[in-house]
Formats: sequence, C-alpha cells, structure tokens
Amino acid sequence: MTSFWFTGTPTPARPPLASDIEVDTVVIGAGIVGLTSALLLADQGREVAVLEARHIGAVTTGASTAKISLLQGTRAQTIARRHGRDVLAKYLHANEAGFDWLLDFCIDHDIAVQRVPAVTYAQNADEFAAVRAEYEATRAVGLPTELVEEFDVPFPTHGGVRLREQAQVDPVAVLTALAADIEARGGRIFESTRAQRLRRREGRVVIGTDLGEVSAANVVVATGSPVFDRIGLAAQLTAQRSYLAAFQVPGTIPREMFISAGQPIRSLRWCPTEAGDVLLVGGSGHDVGRVDSEADQVAELLDWTDRWFPGARLLDRWSAQDYHPIAELPYVGAVQLGAEEVQCATGFAKWGITNGVAAALVLAGRLTEAEPTWSRAYDGWRSGAVKSLFAGAQANAAVARHMTTGWLHLLGTDEGTAPPEGEGRVERHGLHPKALCTVDGKTHTVSAVCTHLRGILNWNDAEKTWDCPLHGSRFAPDGAVLEGPATAPLSD
Repeated sequence: MTSFWFTGTPTPARPPLASDIEVDTVVIGAGIVGLTSALLLADQGREVAVLEARHIGAVTTGASTAKISLLQGTRAQTIARRHGRDVLAKYLHANEAGFDWLLDFCIDHDIAVQRVPAVTYAQNADEFAAVRAEYEATRAVGLPTELVEEFDVPFPTHGGVRLREQAQVDPVAVLTALAADIEARGGRIFESTRAQRLRRREGRVVIGTDLGEVSAANVVVATGSPVFDRIGLAAQLTAQRSYLAAFQVPGTIPREMFISAGQPIRSLRWCPTEAGDVLLVGGSGHDVGRVDSEADQVAELLDWTDRWFPGARLLDRWSAQDYHPIAELPYVGAVQLGAEEVQCATGFAKWGITNGVAAALVLAGRLTEAEPTWSRAYDGWRSGAVKSLFAGAQANAAVARHMTTGWLHLLGTDEGTAPPEGEGRVERHGLHPKALCTVDGKTHTVSAVCTHLRGILNWNDAEKTWDCPLHGSRFAPDGAVLEGPATAPLSD
C-alpha cells in the first residue's frame, strides 16, 4: 500500500552511505523531526548527516494526513485532566511555534497550503460531552474555538468544536523542500542506510550501519519509537496503526478538516490535485499487532466512506504508525540516562506535524544552547511520572500478556505446509518459532521472534507484514525491518 502523497510528488533518491564519515551531528530518520532538526542545525553552521533506513518520508510523516492544527481531536481535555491547565497552555504554545515555523517555511518555498478550519465532531449524541469538554479546555487557555450545532456534511454529526484558520499541506512536498535546503547548506542525506549500533569512542558517538560508520559529537534520534533505547522509552509508548484512503468523490467534498471525538476515529480532509479535489479519509486505528484482522479494519473504513459518499472511487489506500505516550505529552530528551549527547523526540499521539517541528526546534536549540523557553512542555514524562504510573502499569501489563500468550500459543504447533497466497502463520519448528507466509507466489520462512525484545510476531493480513504486539516493530515477509524500535532483521 503506497501513500497517496508519493503518487504525484517526485522525490529525488539519495545514495546510501559509501564510507566512514565524521560530522558534528548525525540525525537518524528523515521525517519531519529529523529533517527539520538537520536544517536548523545546518543553518547554525553545523556539519550534519542524515541517515534514513528506507527513503525520505517512508514511515509516519509521508503517510500522515498532514493537518497543521492546534485543535487536535480531544487532546486538550486529556492533557489538562492529567497535567493541569498551565501545562496544556505550554503544550499549545509549543505547537503554535511549530505551526508558525512550518507555515513560514511553506510560504518561503512556494509550497501550497490551504488555510481551513479544524473540527472535532461528535459522531453520536454520546460523544457531545467530549466535544463540549474540548471546547471548554481550549477556551480556558485562550484558543478561539467555537461550539457548532450542525455541519453541512453527508455523514452523521451531533455538533462539534471548530478552530478557524488552521492549515493542511502535502507532507512530502515539505520533506522534499527540507531535504533540498539541508543539502544546499552542505548537509548530507543517506538513504537505504539503517542505523544499527551505537557506541562511544574517544569522546564521540559512533553510529554503526550496514554500510559503514558515522562518528559525531551529537546524535538526534528521530525514528518514531527511538532506536538505541536503554531507559525504557518503548515502555512509555503504545504503538498504534491507523488506515487512510484517497477517493475521487462525485459532488461536493467537505472543506474543513474533521476528526471524530470518539471511536472508531474518522478523520477527513480534502486535497487539491491537477485532476480535481480528492477526499482523504482516515481512522479505524488499533494497537499494532493486537487485532485479529487488520484487513477488517481497512474494510470498515472503506465501507463507511462508500455509505456516506456514494460513488466514491478509491485512488490509494495506505496506513501509518504513531506512538501514544502513556503520560499524554511528547518527550524530547536523552535516549540514555546521563548521556545528553544522544537526544530523541517521540510520543506525538498522531499530531506529529506541529509537534514534530516544535520538537525539532527544541532539539536544535538544545544542541546550540538556544533552547526555547517553552521547551518544558516536552519534559512531561518527568513532571508527570507519578500521575502516569497507573497508565504505565496498564500498558506494560498488556505487553507482558502478549509476550506470554505469544509463546504459549506455540505449544504443539508444527504444520509444515505453505500458507495460501496472502496469508501467514506462526508455528514451531523443533524449539524454534517460525513465521511462514506466502506473498506474490513466494513462500518465506523466517524467525517469528522480534529482534527488539523477543515478542512473538503476528501476521498483518492487510499489509502482508509481520507485526510485533509488544512495541510495534514491523517486518517485511522476508524479515527486513520496516519500522522500529527493532534495528536488526529477522533471522532465517
């Protein structure tokens, strides 16, 4: 499944790392956080190299809806309830800084931006309480939101909260411009280069890849769930997968950005193209590797669209992975305790465009001793640690449960026959769990044990991948890593 954003925007390929190099800062990951951080550092005269395991925008940013908004579903009430109004105000201040920087960048680079309202709406009468709570939480910290009783849309609504003058953009166009600016300032970007190891040598950090080593004074880890995690950051996150589709629709497409206040999430926006406006619909999210059938989730989304937009023609469908922090706030800080030279940003809870740029402003500011005054908004994992203990216990109990049940389900399984086309299963070969699947007429057999923390993988029948229910690592049918925190492929 290919993201709609890559069908119309050419993205020049960059070569892989060819030899060992030394730089001031190495950035791992070429999404919105990584490329914005690299550009900000290059602007300060830092020698920067970006390592990307696949290609620019290959993971979350290039698969996002790219809504640029301070109204973020029901995030405001959740943060206020957990951390208080003052912390919510700082969080929104940080997002406003990211919002302003990104829009200025788009203006300077002639990137099309549509200024449209954002709406959090109730799908039924029961959800209106969450809508009102979001209105009250945002108004309390100064956002000019408004309550709306009705919307002129074809799908059911029971009121909503609206924030005008928000924005939407093509995320790949943004990433392409960021990459060009980095290279214009002497920075280097290496694609098809996966960071696999971190060690320290003579006061510097050395990142080992499958193609060579990069030595740097500082490292920015911008990989969603941080690789090289040694303080349990993965245990503070829940990996979530959601689905998106692009449609040609007869008749009028809603001109506001919508997201539902309750489950199943329905997220809508429009996108201008040379062939006419396109409707993007997203949602039907779930914890990675923890549903019986991902294909059923996709079907639910497509059926909803077909019901409320009759005649809609599917153009593309794809999926995205995001990380929800159990403390409800993003984290920008050290990957390893006591090692400030390796920084990361994570936990954007599906609102990574504004949060990602704001996080990059913090990361670059921290490394150049010009940290923004509002950066404490992303320090909430420390300030909210006690309040998050219960949520953390729940999240990690789920991880433990999936770890245990995954191994127990292997008892007595050893079928040995090839799965049908498009299907996969886990079975025991002697003492070894094996993952078998057949894709495009070829049967693959690899280890069924995740290389991150040894969880037993589950087959994703929508995307034909192996997904780990512990912390969200994902692997191709042949065992290649698609998303971390795992960095090593599955063994044979």
